[in-house]
Amino acid sequence: MAGRRGALIVLEGVDRAGKSTQSRKLVEALQGKGHRAELLRFPERTTEIGRLISSYLEKKNNLEDHTVHLLFSANRWEQVPFIKEKLNQGVTLVVDRYAFSGVAFTGAKENFSLEWCKQPDVGLPKPDLVLFLHLNTSEAAKRGDFGNERYENSCFQEQVLQCFYSLMKDKSLNWKVIDASKSIEDLHKEIKSFAEEAMQEAQHRPIGELWK
Repeated sequence: MAGRRGALIVLEGVDRAGKSTQSRKLVEALQGKGHRAELLRFPERTTEIGRLISSYLEKKNNLEDHTVHLLFSANRWEQVPFIKEKLNQGVTLVVDRYAFSGVAFTGAKENFSLEWCKQPDVGLPKPDLVLFLHLNTSEAAKRGDFGNERYENSCFQEQVLQCFYSLMKDKSLNWKVIDASKSIEDLHKEIKSFAEEAMQEAQHRPIGELWK
């Protein structure tokens, strides 16, 4: 068993695509099959930086756009020791949003290039699998609680989706695009299959660095 590590599996998509539901179901399914698996969500709202981000998303305060982007990145970096420790212990981490969301959401704003947006996250642990839950933005807007947080409007979400399409052109990453309009169970089965394959492949591979 020496040297075997856990996989870093990221779920991405526009708001209300089902990432949180599917992340929880995947962790439960992996644990049910005897795998060591844990859930991590970004932003991680329990830290000091995370609480500031949470307040911003809930429209309780306003922050300059560059500042917000760097805070989101800092929120990921402060979890890096935890991520590496867990992976090296053989724990698979299922991550609900990661650097790709950070880049796509800032890149959707005016006067931000994707290259600038990627820079603060260069060197983060590289995911073994990025599952993109693809959902039409008009469908996402029909789902419960849409509109409660700052970025939940259909026009902005469409810009976010276009940024994700650009990021998916990166062949150095293992992107899998999944139709998120499927039933929860059908979606779960497809995600679980991709995840189990990624876990097998990750076991003897060192942790990579993102966008290096």
